[in-house]
Amino acid sequence: MKQKEQVPVTVLTGYLGAGKTTLLNHLLTQNHGHKCAIIINEFGAISIDNQLVVGADEEILELNNGCLCCRVRGDLIKSLSDLLIKKRKRFDYVIIETTGLADPSPIAHTFMASELAKDLRLDGIVTVVDARHLEKELNDGPEPRAQIAFADVILLNKTDLVSPEELARIEARIRSMNALAQIHRTQKSQIDVAKILNVKARELNAPLPEFKEEQHEHGHKHDENHHDHDHKCDEHCEHEHEHGHKHEGDDEHKHEHGEHHHHHDESVKSFYIEEERALDLKKLETWLGGLLNSLGENIYRSKGVLYIQGMPKRVVFQGVQMMLDSAPDRFWNPGEKKRSQLVFIGKELDEAEIRKGFESCVA
Repeated sequence: MKQKEQVPVTVLTGYLGAGKTTLLNHLLTQNHGHKCAIIINEFGAISIDNQLVVGADEEILELNNGCLCCRVRGDLIKSLSDLLIKKRKRFDYVIIETTGLADPSPIAHTFMASELAKDLRLDGIVTVVDARHLEKELNDGPEPRAQIAFADVILLNKTDLVSPEELARIEARIRSMNALAQIHRTQKSQIDVAKILNVKARELNAPLPEFKEEQHEHGHKHDENHHDHDHKCDEHCEHEHEHGHKHEGDDEHKHEHGEHHHHHDESVKSFYIEEERALDLKKLETWLGGLLNSLGENIYRSKGVLYIQGMPKRVVFQGVQMMLDSAPDRFWNPGEKKRSQLVFIGKELDEAEIRKGFESCVA
């Protein structure tokens, strides 16, 4: 029998008080066209208007917009498996709410390495951050860093509670930790659902953000701090665009910010590598294998396009810690500049050493 299409899953994460519950209530009550199964830890954590509830038992609430709200009992994999068996026809989307202190990496692994992978696909991890309190939270503990680093979409929430200068600084700091995520500025977690659901961020052929040439040539040392402003304001980066223009004019100011802000000495950061020379496949496999074996736990995310000698197609890859997926993509287009582009996001990574290792893979 033909295998059913995988159901997309969005993982919703964020530090305590960032606005995750507000976003969840927004998703529960909007008519967004999806029949969502929303997996939460405790019903008490969300305020569902009783008038919206059309059926309930101790594990599942059925809402009048077609959504199911399901409570996790113990094991997430078991809860999801039960849901697939009992209610598979009732939903076409799964949203998993994590507790404020949860590190999203085990959940990401669940969809790559468990029996659920045949029925469910991880669409993206959405992290809600509190613009007003983020800097304090980053100094207090590791959880917000992991939540930002693993994110595909970041809602920079409560933007009305900080000044434009503070907002620019905070966003630059987030971007220095994650060069891949789309960042949306929000108030009260209000967001067009299409920007957070079914974004296909974890597909192998999901495009890389546009990184401008000069940021690569500008010097490797502070490369990662340039991703914010050089990082496109186009379809990948839809902050609500009233501030889009300021962004472009802010280039110099933010260069300074990047330098100035190094006193944070982020343990989590991201950086971008670009190489126009072809790579040797054997050397690359050896280097990448060794890198993941030795540093895998600390490489939260890796993603890229590779220009391999003797191969007519681009090769795309992405990884979460030690798990790496790669495949030939499309043929290089006539006249297209052949180049390898890689992004690494991780904790306490020796950027210079990784660049040196990658350099050794040139054919």
